[in-house]
Amino acid sequence: QVQLVESGGGLVQAGGSLRLSCAASGRTFSSYAMGWFRQAPGKEREFVATVSRNGGYTSYADSVKGRFTISRDNAKNTVYLRMNSLKPEDTAVYYCAAKGTSYSAYVFREAVSFGSWGQGTQVTVSS
Repeated sequence: QVQLVESGGGLVQAGGSLRLSCAASGRTFSSYAMGWFRQAPGKEREFVATVSRNGGYTSYADSVKGRFTISRDNAKNTVYLRMNSLKPEDTAVYYCAAKGTSYSAYVFREAVSFGSWGQGTQVTVSS
């Protein structure tokens, strides 16, 4: 199982940008598809973005498509979420998640598919 630690959250004005990072422990990071999810107060955790093991395939929630970009650096055991044009409705705790898979080009969007989770990082967007 991989250990995940998120960083990069904070307070930003609407229209601003942030880049979240998620550092993974272990030497098998490239065996995991990675995802970002978020949970706002009083709401259920929701899918944000996911990237395949090889980084070649991505998928996004409609609410962030065109504004957020997920990427990974397997040499650094890190996955990123670049967030541009932030809106107050993007305010949430953002979680990084990992899913072990033998399929290098698959992406996964369901939270139940992911077996490892980070502790989360708070993103607050002020209007």
